Amino acid sequence: MAGSRGNSPVHKHVKLKPTYQVVNIVTKAKLDIELDLYGLARISHNIDYEPEQFPGAILKVKDPKASILLFKNGNMVCAGARKVSDVKKAIDKAVDLVNQYVTSKSR
Repeated sequence: MAGSRGNSPVHKHVKLKPTYQVVNIVTKAKLDIELDLYGLARISHNIDYEPEQFPGAILKVKDPKASILLFKNGNMVCAGARKVSDVKKAIDKAVDLVNQYVTSKSR
């Protein structure tokens, strides 16, 4: 039959009630300093830096589980956290690592 949709169900007005779950928060942070990504990668086995593949270094934070992209201009992007409090903890760990590196360079 022309114009027929075959065995498709008749469309009814359905009131949908979606459920929500936060599974990934993405956050940008700025350190306002220039970062030495090679140096940071040397002091931490949790940082992967391959500039020929991607311009940022990737810091894998285990607790809380998150990834932080570190860029030379001091920008950071945190992804993978499920709670805002976990974002803060992950970024604090990145800041601690940067402070550790800066302190060790100034000795």
